[in-house]
Amino acid sequence: MPLSYESEFSCPYCMAPNVLEIDALNDVGQAQIADCQICCQPIEITVYETEEDEFEIIARTDDE
Repeated sequence: MPLSYESEFSCPYCMAPNVLEIDALNDVGQAQIADCQICCQPIEITVYETEEDEFEIIARTDDE
């Protein structure tokens, strides 16, 4: 079982695809702030694990 996974999400500001490396033990259910890899805006990210053992990323602007 790998220690980290890559998952993709869209920036809520510029809609560009971003890649996030997820640590399955520490990142699930935690809120994080990451900058968009394209427009550099701060994004509030929350990672959830689905029933299919995959990851869902909720990305919001910092003022939502």
